[in-house]
Amino acid sequence: MPSTGPEDRVGGPSRAGRWLCLRRGGVMVVAEAGGPWLPVIVYWGRDLGELTERQMAALPLAARLEKGQRQRDPAAVLSLSPTRAQGWAGWPGLSGHRAGQASQPLFELERAEVSEGDDASAVLSYRGRDGAAGLALEGELRLTPEGVLKHRQTLTSTSASDAPPYEVDDLPTLLPVADYVTEVLDFAGRWGNEAQPQRRELAQGTWLHEQRRGRTGADTPLVLCAGTTGFGTRHGEVWGIHLGWSGDQRYLAQRLNTGATLVGVGEVLAPGEVVLGPGEKVTTPWAYAAYSDAGLDGISARLHSLVRRSPAYPHKPRPVVLNIWEAVTFHQSFARIAELADIAAEIGVERFVIDDGWFGSRRDDTSGLGDWYVSKDVWPDGLGPIVEHVRSLGMDFGLWFEPEMVNLDSDLARAHPDWVLGTPGRVPPPQRHQQVLDVSLPGAFEYLLERISSLVDEYNIDFIKWDHNRDLADPVHRSGPRAGRPAIRDLTLATYRLMDILHERFPALEIESCSSGGARVDLGILARTQRIWASDCIDPIERSRIVPGLATLLPLEMIGTHVASPRSNTTARHHDLPLRLIVALFGHQGIEWDISTTSPEERRALAEWVSMVKHFRPLIHTGQLVRGERPRDPSTSLFGVVAQDRSEGLFALVRSHTSPYWGNTDLRLAGLDHSAHYRLQRVAVPGEAPEGHDAPNLPPVEFHMTGGALMAAGAHVPFLQPEQASLWHVVREGP
Repeated sequence: MPSTGPEDRVGGPSRAGRWLCLRRGGVMVVAEAGGPWLPVIVYWGRDLGELTERQMAALPLAARLEKGQRQRDPAAVLSLSPTRAQGWAGWPGLSGHRAGQASQPLFELERAEVSEGDDASAVLSYRGRDGAAGLALEGELRLTPEGVLKHRQTLTSTSASDAPPYEVDDLPTLLPVADYVTEVLDFAGRWGNEAQPQRRELAQGTWLHEQRRGRTGADTPLVLCAGTTGFGTRHGEVWGIHLGWSGDQRYLAQRLNTGATLVGVGEVLAPGEVVLGPGEKVTTPWAYAAYSDAGLDGISARLHSLVRRSPAYPHKPRPVVLNIWEAVTFHQSFARIAELADIAAEIGVERFVIDDGWFGSRRDDTSGLGDWYVSKDVWPDGLGPIVEHVRSLGMDFGLWFEPEMVNLDSDLARAHPDWVLGTPGRVPPPQRHQQVLDVSLPGAFEYLLERISSLVDEYNIDFIKWDHNRDLADPVHRSGPRAGRPAIRDLTLATYRLMDILHERFPALEIESCSSGGARVDLGILARTQRIWASDCIDPIERSRIVPGLATLLPLEMIGTHVASPRSNTTARHHDLPLRLIVALFGHQGIEWDISTTSPEERRALAEWVSMVKHFRPLIHTGQLVRGERPRDPSTSLFGVVAQDRSEGLFALVRSHTSPYWGNTDLRLAGLDHSAHYRLQRVAVPGEAPEGHDAPNLPPVEFHMTGGALMAAGAHVPFLQPEQASLWHVVREGP
């Protein structure tokens, strides 16, 4: 369509008008803001280039806003807060009431404009008001330089002082996706088996996936994706959405009989959890949405780039970690732990972490939790001697905490029973012999802040493993001004504030989110932590599925991946060392093994692996995630990273079980430069036996091929037995 002149073009850093456009990172968002209702997104997808207002008005969804077109009622559209009062029949953008009234809000647009954000984002900000309901709604859409679409809203009660307060039931982000999507994919799982993908057809109706655990949960949807038929890791159009929130949450995808199709996320609010008096307001967590025309890996590339630009992101090399839990459990002593530290330093470990059992009466998991004072019985001279010993060996020092939990058999619970979460007059059912501490109470908050700060300061702690080992049952304030009221939102915000203050006081401190494994994985907690413990299951076969799943959201360097003992504590399976080393290479690497039981050969192999980690981590921790598609051979998985300039890549090929076919399918890589020439080599892994079943890939294999050939035809690689893996390094040789 020809332009109508320069005045018809949308450009410049700030603009208000009927048609508003955001363009960043190869993505475009077009919104109609002519009112009377809040803006309507009429396009979200690949960047279409510079469009005139007339061209934007001709977009298919935009055309449906006009009377006489396919949409019979021009008001019944998916605005940025659609409601039944405007004729919308889908999931509402706001649900709530004032003592049963004002239950059908209808926001009239007061302002909508586009501006340049302080983070180089393109920002669409808007405000609507409902005079009858006494409400105002402000929101902002931010299209980041990576092409991630962020959204949050603030709802304010503008009622008269004598009006009943407004109780908020639901305030989600709802975003339209193309009506030609046919499938929805998200994630599920349990303890020890997190981040498992699940997929189904998106027909008329609603796909709803909720978390009501008080934390993100091991069965978190992680990223809800709607895409074209058969979309995969490397192909298809996909729209994904994630909620950056660590409390109860809701993910949904919906298709109406009008063809309108949407994805949405939001907090799950308990009755009475958010009640607004005159002038009071509530702000939603950020929702993060991404579009890709290159499958799930395209979604991940945008999200990873966003995380890597976050203020909380650690910009120094990720140190190789040893955690001593599996070696000592609760049986700590200076001699035992110093022995482990000596061996760790010999291997090349860079960060040494003491786990549960260093405080109070904590000799098992039945008592002492919450008493954050160094145990005189275990450490009569305090932690100073072991900290000094660890530092003398050239390693960082880390310590385990579980601040949000408490044993009833503890000095803290006996002194402050009113700090235990739960309805007054009863105690929630225990999990792992523990209850939840109401961190939002000022006394409990100040106690934790003082105790953690004191220990971090005294011992110059570099790293906190921050655990959270149970779901929240009966999440109600027992005491304080909100006694008897729902508590999850207050607890989540208090935990965020506690971490924020600790980072203000100790800028170099790093925190790991460890929530009985991967049960608190979201961009809300990751704005305050530098690492996620992926799962308490370190079985390499399980981890070869868990880590690529979590990597849909998180870059690999944020995901703790450790080498465990030969026999897995969670699955009881035995695995050879090379498989364990290869799988643990792809993440923030570490060791979770009683290394005092290792043989000299195993220690040499671990030392060689640590050297390999240090060699490859600049690539692994900055590259783009690549998850290969192997539909003919689902018994194998291919995953790895490719450098941002496509000059280099590292891939793991893992066989989980026996293939129905003889031999492997060809090794088809992805993410390379089609026209460049590459050298592909199998990397010898420490601990490989010289021959037999334990050496699937000897002798060494090397290929010289173009990127296009490696991606289209692949390379024929040697056979893998079940529960074996091979490691492949590809380097560009020419243009």
